[in-house]
Amino acid sequence: MTDSEPRGPERPPRPARARDRRTGRDAAEQRIANQGSWVELQIQQAVQRGDFADLPGAGRPISDLGAEHDPDWWVKKLVEREQISVLPPALAIRREDAELDDQLDRVTTEEGVRQRVAEFNAAVRTALYTPPAGPMPGPPMITRPRDPDLEVERWRERRTARREAQRQALAALRAAQQPRSRRWWPGRRRRPEQA
Repeated sequence: MTDSEPRGPERPPRPARARDRRTGRDAAEQRIANQGSWVELQIQQAVQRGDFADLPGAGRPISDLGAEHDPDWWVKKLVEREQISVLPPALAIRREDAELDDQLDRVTTEEGVRQRVAEFNAAVRTALYTPPAGPMPGPPMITRPRDPDLEVERWRERRTARREAQRQALAALRAAQQPRSRRWWPGRRRRPEQA
């Protein structure tokens, strides 16, 4: 650029940085130098106030400490925390089929069992008749609908077995808690110290 070419607008000169009156040093430079001790002071005051007393996870080791950095760590933590399942329909139905008996055992009425089995069967039919999406279709659908009458019968059997196990456990607990009486046997002699 030559002196004859036009220049952009002139910038105003920067104001002089503030100086500390006592030391004559740059104030910003002095703040940066003292920042570490200021942070330590703030932490000590917070500890004395008890701000760190009841933090969640206190006393437990930090998870994933020392593990290799994973750029998708936040997605994995979200899936774990929210229990998100991103499975192909066939695998999702298989998982639901494996958990169905436990779900049915929590139902209290026969009508509720029939309704839950009907919901499961509707999900199976939907997965059977929905064409696979994407370039890789996923595993084949092998789960079949369940018979509601058979499931109600199995639910009754499991319920009866659970009740019987509870009765036996309660009877054993009562028997263990009853005080044992000392019986006197005829013909048993007393020891001299007992007399």
